[in-house]
Amino acid sequence: MFVGETGVTRAIDRTCQAMREAGIADADDVEAVRRLGVIDLPTMQKKANLHFSLSLDLFGSEVSTNAASYYNCGLKGRFQETRIDDDHVLTGATYPIGKLVDGKVRLVDEPALTAINMRLRDDYVADCAKGVERWNKVIDKAGVNFRLALPHVAFHRAIGEFANIAASPAGEVLPAAEWERRKHQWLPCKQDGDYIASLMRPCWEPGKFASWIAPPKVGIDNKPGDFEYVKVNRA
Repeated sequence: MFVGETGVTRAIDRTCQAMREAGIADADDVEAVRRLGVIDLPTMQKKANLHFSLSLDLFGSEVSTNAASYYNCGLKGRFQETRIDDDHVLTGATYPIGKLVDGKVRLVDEPALTAINMRLRDDYVADCAKGVERWNKVIDKAGVNFRLALPHVAFHRAIGEFANIAASPAGEVLPAAEWERRKHQWLPCKQDGDYIASLMRPCWEPGKFASWIAPPKVGIDNKPGDFEYVKVNRA
């Protein structure tokens, strides 16, 4: 996750820098920020909502007999398995699973052996949360009044307990019509994608970077920022 987190950090840094230079204090003034040639923070939040929810689906169903079988066969393990203080057999052990009960998300204890996917996903979510806090420190340091956040695990899911549930980023279960009306408040729309695509223009000059991303803190192998890693034939 380090490479992706670092790249997003540079995009956030550049946006905050451009806002500060232009005297824009309102991060939600999307049009004003976009005129600076950077990616506005609300759109970054939408993209985070999208990719986080899609990543959660990759873990599979929270309760899975297949995962239990793979664990018993030694083909699957929990994160840092050797550091977990239990019998590693999990007979009789339980693990809390988020489920929709009476229209609300509640934790329900399930056999730990069939909850391997959930345990792995929880560790992933905790790691993501640390990355988001590091992004927020960049925003705070720039003096911008905005905070990024991970959406609830029930948001925008297609696999598992919350598949096709219409839930807000806060975890509130919504009527389908309200979800349709509000979904582009939380997920990127075509216009957002088109704007980001419009920024994707090559920048060939050594030491220069695209308008939407800040220079790295240090170059590869500690090379200077204007080091010509690749010689481009412009003929």
